Amino acid sequence: MPALNIRQLLLNVLVVALVVAMLLPLFYMITMSFRTATEIAEAPLGLPDRLAWENYAQAFGGMNYVRAVINSVGITISVTVLTALLGSMAAFPLARNTSGFARIFILLVALGLATPNFVTITPIYVIFRDLGLLDTYLGIILAFTALNLPLAVFFYVGFIGAIPKDLVEAAKLDNCSDWQAFWYVVRPLLGPATATLSLFVMLMVWNDFTYPLLLLTDKDKFTVTISVYRFVGNQNIQPDMLFPAAVLGSLPLLILFAIFQRRIVAGVTAGAVK
Repeated sequence: MPALNIRQLLLNVLVVALVVAMLLPLFYMITMSFRTATEIAEAPLGLPDRLAWENYAQAFGGMNYVRAVINSVGITISVTVLTALLGSMAAFPLARNTSGFARIFILLVALGLATPNFVTITPIYVIFRDLGLLDTYLGIILAFTALNLPLAVFFYVGFIGAIPKDLVEAAKLDNCSDWQAFWYVVRPLLGPATATLSLFVMLMVWNDFTYPLLLLTDKDKFTVTISVYRFVGNQNIQPDMLFPAAVLGSLPLLILFAIFQRRIVAGVTAGAVK
C-alpha cells in the first residue's frame, strides 16, 4: 500500500476517533436521561432497561419548558441581530479611518474582549436598577448586546478593511451618502462575517447563566439555562432530573444549528476563501 494511502487512512481514523470522543458525552447524557435514579446508581455506565419517558414529562412541566424556550429564542435572536447591525455600523467608519485616534479606539474596543463578564455585573445591575430595566426583556437584550459589541466591532473592522475601497468610492461618485454606501454596498458583502459572528453570539447568549440569573426574577421570563437551574437545584441533585433537563436545554440550539448548518458553514468557508 502506498505511503500516501496509509497516511490518509491514519488521518481518517484519527478524525473518526476525535468525532467519537466528542459525541460520547452527548450519547451518555441522552442515554442517562432515559434511566431512573436507581438504575443510574446501580450501573452508572449501563444502558436503560426501558425508556423512562416520565423523566422528560417531569422535566418538561417543572421547567415551564415552552415558555423558557420562547424566551431564550427571542432574546438570542434579538441580541444577534442588534449586535450584527450596531457592530457593522460602528466598524464601517473605523475601518475607513486610518488616523491614530481610530486605531486607539479600536485598541480600546479590543480591551473589551479581555474584560471578564463578572467585572461588568455590578455596574450593569446598578445602571439597570436606576433605569428601571431590571426583570425586563429589554434590559437583558441590551446587556447581552453591550457585552458582544466589542467582539462584533473588532471582527467587522478587519473584514470591512479587506473590502476594496473602490467599491465605496464608486458608490460615492454615484451620489451615495456614507449611509447609503454602507447599507447598499458594504452590508451585502458582510454575509460571511455575519454568519460567523452570529454563531459565536448565539452560543454565548444561549449558554449564559450569570446575567439572566442576575437581571431576571419573574419565572415567566426565565431563559432555558435558568429554568434548568431552578428545576434541578444546587443541592441533592437527582440524575433522573438533571439529564432530561440538560437534553431539553440543549435541544433547541441543536435543532437551530441543524436547520441553518449549511448557511453557517457556507458563511465560514466564504469568509476563509475571501
